[in-house]
Amino acid sequence: MTFANVGTIGVLPGQRDAVIEILTRRSEVLRDAGCVQYDVGVAADDADTVYVVELWQSEQAHRASLELAEVRAAIAEARPFLSGAFGGFRFDVVGSPLVET
Repeated sequence: MTFANVGTIGVLPGQRDAVIEILTRRSEVLRDAGCVQYDVGVAADDADTVYVVELWQSEQAHRASLELAEVRAAIAEARPFLSGAFGGFRFDVVGSPLVET
């Protein structure tokens, strides 16, 4: 079953593009770890928030990815630009009208 992790990341004023650059770097490591989709977005009316939608093969794959050296390095690189405001939710995907089950 696909696992979804949808979140918001607060960034310090003027640092949104720096965080986006880090989060959107090409990464075969994520794909190899079981990441099906990783989308980064912004909202025109909120310059200090980055939105992330992740789909994983499983919750365990997502959890394990957080231990990968490349992922840990990206988190450490982004940390100085973050405000500490985080939000979001997680859920197991049960179906889609776009995918045949």
